[in-house]
Amino acid sequence: MSSSVSSSQSQALFYLMPQGAGQVPHQSKSALEQVYLVACQLAERAFSAQELVYIHCQDQQQAYAIDELLWQFEPQSFVPHNLKGEGPLGGAPVEIGFDRLGANKKRHLLVNLADQVPQFAVNFEQIIDFVANDDSNKAIARDRYRQYRSLGIALTTQDLAAQPINF
Repeated sequence: MSSSVSSSQSQALFYLMPQGAGQVPHQSKSALEQVYLVACQLAERAFSAQELVYIHCQDQQQAYAIDELLWQFEPQSFVPHNLKGEGPLGGAPVEIGFDRLGANKKRHLLVNLADQVPQFAVNFEQIIDFVANDDSNKAIARDRYRQYRSLGIALTTQDLAAQPINF
């Protein structure tokens, strides 16, 4: 008997960040900076696949940091994005926010950078979350994992040290 997932059920993928940053050019970055970079690269990939993305941040400071990081991408890798409430009506393909309400319109992918799982997570088909490679962030990520499970969200993990993402 196969255990197929209903197409309406949200699915969350936790990326386990590698020890020591993994990618050589970014080894000097902190555990959270590594997460931010991968989150932005995943948003770029989703945009290239014509998926609408909502990046949920812990607070305004983190949202601004993600916004700034996306502006630093190479021109050929530009990701149209805006902070929630700014930009075009309905938002850019990648929207960044930090409130409890979530995206302004239906989006396919939620990238969660906050310490808690937002209640609106169940409104997304796909969720990406991270386990940063430091002890305090690992404990917070374990709590989020339990929160997703309690919301009935299907969970998978991918260890980026063993199975890196090809950008």
